[in-house]
Amino acid sequence: MNLAKFARRRYSAGQTPLEALPRLSAALGGPNIFMKRDDLTGLASGGNKTRKLEFLVADALAQGCDTLVTVGAVQSNHCRLTLAAAAKEGLKCRLVLEQRVPGSYDPRASGNNFLFELIGAETITVVDAGADLAAAMGAVAEAVASLGRKAYVIPGGGSNALGSMGYVACFEEIMAQAFDQGLRLDHLVCASGSAGTHAGLLAGAFGTCANLPITGINVRRPRAEQEANVFQLAQTSAALAGITAPLPRDSVVCLDEWVGPGYSLPTPEMVEAVRLTAALEGVLLDPVYTGKAMAGLIGMIRRGDFKAGENVLFLHTGGSPALYAYQPIF
Repeated sequence: MNLAKFARRRYSAGQTPLEALPRLSAALGGPNIFMKRDDLTGLASGGNKTRKLEFLVADALAQGCDTLVTVGAVQSNHCRLTLAAAAKEGLKCRLVLEQRVPGSYDPRASGNNFLFELIGAETITVVDAGADLAAAMGAVAEAVASLGRKAYVIPGGGSNALGSMGYVACFEEIMAQAFDQGLRLDHLVCASGSAGTHAGLLAGAFGTCANLPITGINVRRPRAEQEANVFQLAQTSAALAGITAPLPRDSVVCLDEWVGPGYSLPTPEMVEAVRLTAALEGVLLDPVYTGKAMAGLIGMIRRGDFKAGENVLFLHTGGSPALYAYQPIF
């Protein structure tokens, strides 16, 4: 792989930490848990989308675009970070927000919703669940063009092959850090949503011959559907990164036992995971992605999926600003 061939903006200062979680590990009595702190990337409050935007915004600038257009849920971390990248680059940004839960958009809400206004979204278009999101973004891009400007459309989560290069690069970073720390990693667990992070990690693992199993914890879709999405994007990401060998289908694992009643809807397991991680390690998870992903890791440990003494890495993809919109459930 040669990621240097891609234009890239840098929004984070160096590597994000890879650190042990000894108190949480002891409380659960299973493997040794480590955390890759991608909640500490650059831009407003950080998160995994920052890595994707480094490649996507570089492409937008190379094409002479002056406006970013993207889509997400009403508390979208991706929309927050796309806005922040636009602000940093002196670009405009327009958002399309999908009400995945009917009636969930409240312009007065806290969390990321508040930050959309604070950072300065030029326009916010709200659509209902199931709407044609590509068409909605296309209409926004046409409105930008009617003003004599040029829009760059970014898919939800920044999850296309170019955006996934952020997590191909992240996987290389993880392996370098593990080597420097003398740490043998036996498994990696991450949230699996729009698929770009999970797909990029898989492509990175395959491209570096790391032989590190990766399990995605679904936050929205049933297992079969999510695995198909991740596999397709991992294949195109690997090809873009210059990996010619076929990606094995059995490397894609997306567990759906912790989705609960639906995307962004709280579960008791998520609440427990957020509380435990905060109280034992002083680390804030979010209620939509990392809270459910940590609930999945905890569930896997409790059912014996890992051996004592194994080293399991949890990828923290950020999102803690959304906690403030969920105060009543905590």
